[in-house]
Amino acid sequence: MVAVAGTWAFWLPAIALGVRFDSAVGLVLLLVGLAVPGVFGIAFVYLTYDERGRTDFWNRVTQLRRFGIRWLTVILLVPLGVSVLAGVVNLLLGGPGPTWGEGVTEFGVNPVAILPALFFATLPPILEELGWRGYALDRLQLKWSAVSASLVLGVVWALWHLPLFFIEGSYQHDAVGFATTEFWLFMAGIVALSFAFTWIYNNTERSVLGIIILHGWVNFTAEVIVVPDLAYYALWFVLAGVIVAIWGAQTMTGADEVPHPPLRSEQ
Repeated sequence: MVAVAGTWAFWLPAIALGVRFDSAVGLVLLLVGLAVPGVFGIAFVYLTYDERGRTDFWNRVTQLRRFGIRWLTVILLVPLGVSVLAGVVNLLLGGPGPTWGEGVTEFGVNPVAILPALFFATLPPILEELGWRGYALDRLQLKWSAVSASLVLGVVWALWHLPLFFIEGSYQHDAVGFATTEFWLFMAGIVALSFAFTWIYNNTERSVLGIIILHGWVNFTAEVIVVPDLAYYALWFVLAGVIVAIWGAQTMTGADEVPHPPLRSEQ
């Protein structure tokens, strides 16, 4: 909740002052708010862990070997599969099916149209995940099961986004809206995503880099392949249920213990 309060300290003034996020001042407030989870995550790593824990953190951020080809394939296929399958399901139910996002359709005429998709696929995942999975998930899993930790972190993660629905120039305000059906699907969908993120995190030796790639790819595929929210988020809930059913609620890995960082008391 410290990260939520820290981010809101920059985003709530934007609401009070009527600042748009597509203005110069708004962009600064947006970026600083986005950076808060990562900054606090790194700070708490250095306050909580000794040298071994700090080294473990940076290894998880930089090492490719932790997820390997197998889990990199999972990371890339799961978001793409969810988007495509959601579009197919919607089409079979009489809906419009999947369509290309604005950045793709306008790319030939205006190449910079793809920049928002690239932005959401790069900077926000890095800034967020250094805190959410880089620090917070480990601390939650020291006390609770993977399922409980995913639920708690998912709710916090969803609440963290809340001010964005009141700030013009943000996707949440301009495309989703507050208290709409899409709003509730978005907020609940983040909780479902948290389960998938924990599953991949726990199965990749707690790889923060893997989660950054996953988060970025989720954002990118959602930007370039547009599908109805109901089918899209429903499939993330289905995936969360399948993960728990197959890999177990305790660790989501099939192992008996939740993976955790080297603690000060461990030799």
